[in-house]
Amino acid sequence: MTQDDAGRSPDGPPVGRRALFGMLAAGAAGLAAAPWLQRGWEGVLGAASQTDPTGLSGLLPNPGGFRYYSVVGSVPVKDASNYTLRVGGLVEHPRTWTLPELAALPQTRLVRDVLCTDGWRVESTPFEGVLLSDLLDAAGVRPKGKALAFTCFDGAYSENLTLEQARRPDMLIALRMQDRPISHQHGGPVRLYAAPMYFYKSAKWLSRISVTPEVLPGYWEQRGYDIDGWLDTRDRRDRAA
Repeated sequence: MTQDDAGRSPDGPPVGRRALFGMLAAGAAGLAAAPWLQRGWEGVLGAASQTDPTGLSGLLPNPGGFRYYSVVGSVPVKDASNYTLRVGGLVEHPRTWTLPELAALPQTRLVRDVLCTDGWRVESTPFEGVLLSDLLDAAGVRPKGKALAFTCFDGAYSENLTLEQARRPDMLIALRMQDRPISHQHGGPVRLYAAPMYFYKSAKWLSRISVTPEVLPGYWEQRGYDIDGWLDTRDRRDRAA
């Protein structure tokens, strides 16, 4: 799964593996009344997650609804001066995109609920970015290409999609979240946003997309989580979700 959320049971329903730590939520509701306090608390949580190898900082409540979690102790910060996204593998035209180049492409905006397998939800969250299918079309997928492998610059995290999933109109290479550039804590400057799937599929700190001949299990999928992560059967069927 991704850095944003936790596992899912083999039967499908979300299962919060860290639910026993729910008492950490006590007293957090008051932060929601003061936006400046909320922003400060988000910064504290984000900084703590970068130096917390236990992952317990991801249990601390955030009035914005999101939890911060990373599978490594720290992640380098990248911006327009040093960020690149490599698209390669089984393609005709491998290419490395800079952040300004991605921002210059046509942008798509989606507003959907974000669901984590731990049980938390953030309703009506705007994401904006480049359609993943547009980058694949620019690269020219070879006939043997059947899936995508996503690599992240935290040095550990990975994800996957089938080629059919990747070409849906609700799969973004996201540059903006909640109507502002994606922060480092939220996986910026560029992350995957897989709208019809649990949030663990939306890989943070994206650095490479490789077209592969088969699906390669991602970080959490190697540890037993669902390979697809669909939110429900409707989303699985509806390519225009």
